[in-house]
Amino acid sequence: MYPGYRKYLIYLFASLAFSIGIQILFQYLGFPPFTGLAVALAVFILLPIWIRRSQMSKMRGYGGESSGGGFFGFNSEGGGGVKYVCLTCNHKFKGATCPRCGSKMKRADF
Repeated sequence: MYPGYRKYLIYLFASLAFSIGIQILFQYLGFPPFTGLAVALAVFILLPIWIRRSQMSKMRGYGGESSGGGFFGFNSEGGGGVKYVCLTCNHKFKGATCPRCGSKMKRADF
């Protein structure tokens, strides 16, 4: 069991207890019965989404504001796009042809 899983389960059961508490409170205060259920379902659904989003932002793999992380660690250099390496002179470049030797033989460099 990885360490984040235990924390996730704690938050999940805490949100379930909070949801039940909200239902009891709303019923005690005299609100319609489905109001408490709607709020409880919203908390039970939105809290794990919020937790997942915060965990992903800590890993820098979620959203557009981060430069590292991402899918398999792409975009870790900060620059977008694909860079190529010339097979003739081993020069790194962007574009169709090598600016140093003019060769079109290239391989992608991630």
